Amino acid sequence: MNMPELRQSFNTARAVLAGALALIFPTLAAAAAPQLVDHPRDLDFPQLQFDAPQRSQFRRELSSGVPVYMAVSKEFPLVTIRFAFKGGSYLEADGKEGLAQLTGSLVRQGGTQSLSGRDLDEEFDFLAANVFSSITQTTANAQVNCLTSNLDEAFALFMDMVRTPGFDPERVETFRAQAIEAMKNRNDVPLAIAIRELNALAWGADHFEGKMPTEQSINGCTIDDMRALHARIFNPANLIISVVGDFDESAMTERLEHALAGWTFGSPVPPIPAPSNDIAPGVYHSEKDAPQGQILIAMRGLTRDDPDSVPVLIMNQILGGGGFTSRITNRVRTQEGLAYTAGSTFSNRVDYEGLFLAYAFSKSVTTPLATRLMFEEINRIREEPVTDEELQTVKNQLIETFPRRFESKGGTLITFVNDEMTGRDPNFWHTYRNKIRAVTKDDVLAMAKKHLRPEEMMILVVGKWDEIRRGNTDTEDDPDRIATMDDFFDGRSTMIPEKDPLTLEPR
Repeated sequence: MNMPELRQSFNTARAVLAGALALIFPTLAAAAAPQLVDHPRDLDFPQLQFDAPQRSQFRRELSSGVPVYMAVSKEFPLVTIRFAFKGGSYLEADGKEGLAQLTGSLVRQGGTQSLSGRDLDEEFDFLAANVFSSITQTTANAQVNCLTSNLDEAFALFMDMVRTPGFDPERVETFRAQAIEAMKNRNDVPLAIAIRELNALAWGADHFEGKMPTEQSINGCTIDDMRALHARIFNPANLIISVVGDFDESAMTERLEHALAGWTFGSPVPPIPAPSNDIAPGVYHSEKDAPQGQILIAMRGLTRDDPDSVPVLIMNQILGGGGFTSRITNRVRTQEGLAYTAGSTFSNRVDYEGLFLAYAFSKSVTTPLATRLMFEEINRIREEPVTDEELQTVKNQLIETFPRRFESKGGTLITFVNDEMTGRDPNFWHTYRNKIRAVTKDDVLAMAKKHLRPEEMMILVVGKWDEIRRGNTDTEDDPDRIATMDDFFDGRSTMIPEKDPLTLEPR
């Protein structure tokens, strides 16, 4: 067969195959039909259709009243059971900072009252079960992931761990030593110093967000303290369960009922306390021998469920939260080349107002200029409307990426557990996109004027202060790039003394 005959034969076979596919899969054939356009911008895509799942689809309740979220998934022979508890490091007594961190780790690593830490490790390893526990500032978690075939054995060990942890003394001392050793590096990373000092200034020394463990507080955490904190948090009064994977719902409900039988309900943990500290505007600086200045500009933000939270989100995405398309990133990084990282965020809290934070990391001599440019962008978004293109870009991005929150069943359950734990409106996700669509340029301007108040902001800089303060003055060819730290707050500044990494006392 010569080449023309071969080509003709191939084309004939392809046509026959295409026709057969069109008969068997007409929808597929129609979808695969190419769009012939002159330019990619002329391509026409169907509108995204996605409805957020209802929380009630997944929520069950045990006879004891403990909520359980279930999602069956048969893709793999695996099951993940997660226990989420209200309560965290905000419950630590003064002088016991670090207790929650130790307790959260040692629930898993410290064995049970019938098994040593080493023996428990071997049992979980034999069953190929992945198990962890932790306590954060406001919540605690314990999770087991295992093969469906090993579920009974792995879950029995998991419940023994959660209900009756052993706090193996040998493991306790190991984790205590590791925590203290990690403290020795606290002054090594400039950004870590900046975050530590920001928290102290923003939340105050008497609030859990402003506190950090010391060598003394870690050494003062006893096994009895760990048992008491565990009992206070890890009990059904604070519990929400989620289960995802290859399981039968009725059998899982029975398994959970049996596991929780006889587990004493304690008192629900108290509410999370709000800070009493106000942020004092001004320039603060901490010395660190580093080639860059760490710049954090902060003020009090808003609560997660504030009615303004959605339009403020859009406003901040345009200002500095939207990556390379946002103004601070584009101005400081792309146009001026002053920093690799620059942006802004509203870090909101559920129980009290969070923080607005603008940030950049720039060379010492250009730190004042980067700071000035961030304030210029903050003022600009307060004084003039954003463009139609900016607004539409952010709205489209938030709407089109919305389904990712629910793209996996595990992620969906985590969202709903967190929502119930924090008292979020069950209809929030069903109205979210409509709230985004409703935001106008006037709304963005109003939000910026209301929630960005430069006169209330603090500037925190970590780096070589003498170089940073002098800034960039040798710019005869471009006087607009001249900037020093004396340009802010009439040149007044407050020095934050270097702290001993183990005691956090000024050196």
